[in-house]
Amino acid sequence: MPLSIALYQPDIAGNTGTILRLGACLGLDVEIIEPAGFDLSDRNLKRAGMDYLAMARLKRHLDFAAFDAARRGARRRIVLLTTKAARPYCHAAFQADDVLLFGRESAGVPDAVHEMAEERLLIPMEPGARSLNLAVSVAMVAGEALRQLRWPEPGEDN
Repeated sequence: MPLSIALYQPDIAGNTGTILRLGACLGLDVEIIEPAGFDLSDRNLKRAGMDYLAMARLKRHLDFAAFDAARRGARRRIVLLTTKAARPYCHAAFQADDVLLFGRESAGVPDAVHEMAEERLLIPMEPGARSLNLAVSVAMVAGEALRQLRWPEPGEDN
């Protein structure tokens, strides 16, 4: 299984549509762990995804248990992006089959999910800043993971 983006019970259709578009353009699967805070046929999702939704590789999981069973069966590592982590994402070594997990816009992930993640990473921000937009966060981290895994510097073996 290749690198993928997983969204834990996303709240905002527009963000999810933007992330689906990002996944389509970069060749990444996007996994949605339900329940989402909106109907997946929402017009805001379609507007944000534009005509890229047909190209998107969307995988839906009815709940976290179904997602976790699938990723464990494939022996994939959860890399959780969280404001509770200490290690910056740009200091991590990503693996080709990682699942980049992002929490709900309103609440992140439950403590039990946080504790089971094999890797917990932070996007450093200025003091007093709470969080970035979810789609921006996904783009930053996916870009770094792809830089490491698919986009080597000229002359590098990768």
